[in-house]
Amino acid sequence: MPNKKGDSIWEGVDIEKTESYNQVMKIDSSRSFAKWMIGLFVVFLILLFMPWTQNINAKGKVNSLKPEQRPQSIQATIPGRIEKWYVQEGQLVKKGDPIVEVSEVKDEYFDPKLIERTSMQAKAKEASVSSYSSKADALTRQVQALEANRLLNLEQARNKVKQGKLKVQSDSINYIASITEADNILKQFDRLKTMYTQGVRSLVDLERLEIRVRETAAKRLSAENKWLEAKNELLNARIEINSIQSDYDDKIAKSRSERFSTLASQYDAEADVTKMNSEFSKFSVRAENRTIRAQQDCYITKVFIPGIGEVVKSGDELLSILPAVYELAVELFIKPMDLPLVKIGSKARFLFDGWPALVFSGWPQLTFGTFAGKVVAIDNIANKNGEFRLLIAQDADDEPWPKALRPGSGANGILLLGTVPVYFEIWRQLNGFPPDFYSDTPVGDKNFKDKPPIKSLK
Repeated sequence: MPNKKGDSIWEGVDIEKTESYNQVMKIDSSRSFAKWMIGLFVVFLILLFMPWTQNINAKGKVNSLKPEQRPQSIQATIPGRIEKWYVQEGQLVKKGDPIVEVSEVKDEYFDPKLIERTSMQAKAKEASVSSYSSKADALTRQVQALEANRLLNLEQARNKVKQGKLKVQSDSINYIASITEADNILKQFDRLKTMYTQGVRSLVDLERLEIRVRETAAKRLSAENKWLEAKNELLNARIEINSIQSDYDDKIAKSRSERFSTLASQYDAEADVTKMNSEFSKFSVRAENRTIRAQQDCYITKVFIPGIGEVVKSGDELLSILPAVYELAVELFIKPMDLPLVKIGSKARFLFDGWPALVFSGWPQLTFGTFAGKVVAIDNIANKNGEFRLLIAQDADDEPWPKALRPGSGANGILLLGTVPVYFEIWRQLNGFPPDFYSDTPVGDKNFKDKPPIKSLK
C-alpha cells in the first residue's frame, strides 16, 4: 500500500543494524589519521633524500650572440640635406639596397663636375711627372757621356805627356851630344892653333876648323833650344790634363745639378699627383656616401629624422634596423657572490616572456615550457649596478628556442649548478650559505647522484 503524504520510507526500519551503514558510518578516525600522518612522513623522508639541483635565479633580456647581428642604428656619414627616402618602417631591405639619399650643403662640393675635373688635374700632373722623368733620364745620359769623354780626353792628354817626356829625353840627349861635340871641336881648334903657331899647319886649316867650331856652337844652341821647347811642351801637356779634368768636372757637376733639380720637381709633381688622387678618391667616396645603403639584410624598425629637406650632421642617427638573420642569446645579470659558481659552458634554463611554463627550479627534468642555454661569455668587470653580465647562447643539444622570439624580450634565467640532497639544500637555505659547486659532477646533469658535498661547511 503506497505511503501517505508525510510518511518516511525509513519508518519501522532499524538502520544501524544494516551492514552498509556499519561500513560507511562507523569509521575509526584515529587509526585513519595515524595512517595518513605516517604516509606523509614517509613521503617527506623520501623527498629529503631526493636529488636537488642547486641554481641561481637571474633576470635578463634576449639579445643577439654576435655584435653585427644586434639591433643597431644607421648614422649619416656626411652632413647634408635629406632628399629622398627609399624605405619605410617595417620593410625588409637587402644588402646594398638604397635607404636614404642626401645632398651636399657645403659650397666646396657644389660643383657637379668636381670628380671629373679633379681627375683631369691628376692626369695633367701625371703627364708633368712623366716629362720630368724623361728630362732626368736625358741628363743622366748626358752625365754618362761627359764622363766617357772625360776619360778619353784624359787618356789623350796622358799620351801627350808620355810623348813629351820621351821628346824631352831625346832632346836632352841631342843637347848633351852637341855639347860634347862642341867641346871636342874646340879642343881640336886649340891644338890646331898651336900647330899653326909652330908652322906645322896652314892658316886655311885653322880657318876651316874655326868655322866648324862656330857651327857646333850653333848646333849646341839649337839642341838646347829644342830641349827647352820639349820641356815646355811636357809642362803644357800636364797643365792640359788638369784643365780637361776641371772642365769636365764643371760640366758633369752642372748636369748633375740640373738632374737633381729635375728630380726634385718630379717628386713635387708626384706628391701633387698623390694628393690629387687622394682628393679624387675622397670626392668619389663622398659622392657614394650621399646614398646610404644597407650593409646587410635587415628590417627597418624606426626612422628618427623623417621628412624631406631635413639637414643632418655627420654622425646623426637616421634610423634603427634589426638584422634579418641573427643568432639569439640571453644577457643575464648576476650578483658578484654568484660569479665564482659560473663558468664557460655552464647550463641554464629560461622562461621567456609570452611563453607559459611550469617550473620546478630544483628538478629541471620535471620542468615544462623552459628552454636550455649554455654560457658562452662572462664579463670581467661589473656594470654600474654592481652586477656581472653573462652571455648565454642556445644549447644545440636541446630543444631550439622559439622562432618568434625577438631581441629585447624579457627572460628569467635559472643557472644550474651542482646536485645535492633536498635535506642539504633546506639546511643551506636556513643557514644562508651560498650554493656549492661540484667540479666532478657535470653542470646541469640530468642524471642526478646523491653525493655528499665536497666542500666542508663551517
